[in-house]
Amino acid sequence: MVTGRGHYGRDMRTERTTYLLVDGENIDATLGSSILGRRPNPQERPRWDRLLRFTEEHWDQPVRGLFFLSVVQHELPMSFVQALTAIGFRPVALSGDPDQKVVDMAIQRTLEAIVERDADVVLASNDGDFLPQVESLVHGSRRVAVLGFDEFRSAGFTALESRGLELLDLEHDVEAFTVSLPRLRIVPIDEFDPADIL
Repeated sequence: MVTGRGHYGRDMRTERTTYLLVDGENIDATLGSSILGRRPNPQERPRWDRLLRFTEEHWDQPVRGLFFLSVVQHELPMSFVQALTAIGFRPVALSGDPDQKVVDMAIQRTLEAIVERDADVVLASNDGDFLPQVESLVHGSRRVAVLGFDEFRSAGFTALESRGLELLDLEHDVEAFTVSLPRLRIVPIDEFDPADIL
C-alpha cells in the first residue's frame, strides 16, 4: 500500500496508480506544425507540471509520469531532462535506427505491459498508432484517458469513447498553457457567448 503525502501534498492511501505516458514528440509536432505553424516559443509550450497535477487530481490517486524522448546521436537535452525530473516526471530517453519510431515503439510496449497491472492510464498523444494498445486497456474498472488537442486527435479514439475512453484537451481541460493558442474551438451552443467574438 502506498501511504504518505503525494507530490502535491495530498494524502495517498491507495494501491492504485495512474500511469501518465507523454508522447512529447507528438504533442510538440502538433503544437508547432498544426496549431502555430512554426516552432513554439518557450511561453507557448505546455507546463508539464500542470499536466502532472491535473492527472493526480482528476482521478484522486498517485501518478507515475513517464516522458518519452527520442535521442539523436546521443545528444540528450540535459536541461529539459533535469527540468522534467525536478517536477516529478521520469524521462525515458530512447535511441535506435533512423527509420525506427523509438518513442512510438516504447509507448506501445509500455501500454501493453500495463494491461497486466491494476492501474489506470492517461496517454498524452494525438497519434492513432496507439489505438490497438489503448483499445486493449479500455475494459472493466480500469480508467483510461487520451489527452491532446481535440481537433487533431486520431478519430479512432473517438470511437472508443462509448466504451469508456475519456478524451481530454491539453489546453481547455488541463489548462496546461499560460497563453491562449490560436485554435478553432467547436463551442457547444449552451456555452456560446457572443461577447467572446464581438
